[in-house]
Amino acid sequence: MSKSIIFSEKAPAPIGPYSQAVKTGNTLYISGQIPIDIETGLMVNNDITRETIQVMENILAILKATEMDFTNVVKCSIFVCDMGDFSVVNTAYGKYFEIDPPARETVEVSALPKGANVEISCIAVK
Repeated sequence: MSKSIIFSEKAPAPIGPYSQAVKTGNTLYISGQIPIDIETGLMVNNDITRETIQVMENILAILKATEMDFTNVVKCSIFVCDMGDFSVVNTAYGKYFEIDPPARETVEVSALPKGANVEISCIAVK
């Protein structure tokens, strides 16, 4: 099976040796996104709600690059540095999945790239 590397100029460029997303068949695998504001190139890291929204907007830009949206997402993985932020992240994240939310897990980690407090990856199917 062939794979296509997906890149959206409306989402942050990878900060390491990985692709924003890879599509194989009708499945899109989106790499973990952190709250980098594409307009400024800077991290949004002073408010966990704003961070989560920025992450979700970065994911949306990648989904749109393949003519998908959040209705196509079947699985998400959320990584947070403080499980105490769970309810705030959950509220911001949930606004993108008000109907038929995908499967997911939320995991507390000791650190994330560039000092982010939240990172989210997902799988979408068209």
